[in-house]
Formats: sequence, structure tokens, C-alpha cells
Amino acid sequence: MKTYSMKKAEIAKEWLVVDAAGIPLGRLATQIAILLRGKHKPTFTAHLDMGDSVIVINADKVKLTGLKLDQKTYARFSGYIGGLKEIPIRKMMEKHPEFVVTNAVRGMLPKNKLARQQLKSLRVYYGAEHPHVAQQPRAYELPKVS
Repeated sequence: MKTYSMKKAEIAKEWLVVDAAGIPLGRLATQIAILLRGKHKPTFTAHLDMGDSVIVINADKVKLTGLKLDQKTYARFSGYIGGLKEIPIRKMMEKHPEFVVTNAVRGMLPKNKLARQQLKSLRVYYGAEHPHVAQQPRAYELPKVS
């Protein structure tokens, strides 16, 4: 018996809406990464973009556990002496909660060209509204992890 491998033309993608309100950031990011890669499908093929398009709403209401609000920072470096800029996650959650969720999902994906392509299927929004009604997305309930 041969192992079945999907063809690019056979891939069926759908749109999913995930509500991030009250869900810990890491658990949310891992589940979204699974959906973006397509690992939740029985026909998963590692070298193809099999994942669904994911819309994340209520990114501002995502939960951060422990001391992350006080201790976690995002750093960027300009390349110049003294050019290290650190922004605490508390400030980033106030200004750009979409970045926090997107960056967490990016870290859960593999570091290759295919993952960069799959990340383009992620849309993150601040509130409960999103402009993708025409795509007829279905609500996706994240599995409960104890």
C-alpha cells in the first residue's frame, strides 16, 4: 500500500473565526499554528500549504499568565551603538495587540518559506468585528486543554 500525498489542486481551504477572549496567548498561538499549517486535517502534507485561513477576533482580550505583563519585552536593534529598543508587552498590548498575537503564532511556525506563506492566511483584529463576512467564515471552538 502506498502513502497518499495530496496534490496542490486537491486542497480545499476554508475560513475559520477564532475568538481570543480569555484564552492564554501560548495556547491560542499553538492552536492557530496547527490550523494554519493544516495539521488538523487527515490529508496533511508537509510540503504543501494545506492550512485554512484564520481570523482572530478580540486580540485585545487575550490572557497573559504569570508575570508576563511585567517581565516580557519585545526587542529590536537598529544596528547602531545604543540602538537596542525594548518595549514591554503591557505597552504593546495597549497599542498593537494584533502584533502580540501574530508574533506568538509566527514563533510557533517553522522557520521556512512555506511558513511565511502560511502566515499570510492569518488575520488578527482588535475587537469583535472583522471585514471578512463575504468569505462566510465558520466559528471554530478551540479544544479545551486542562
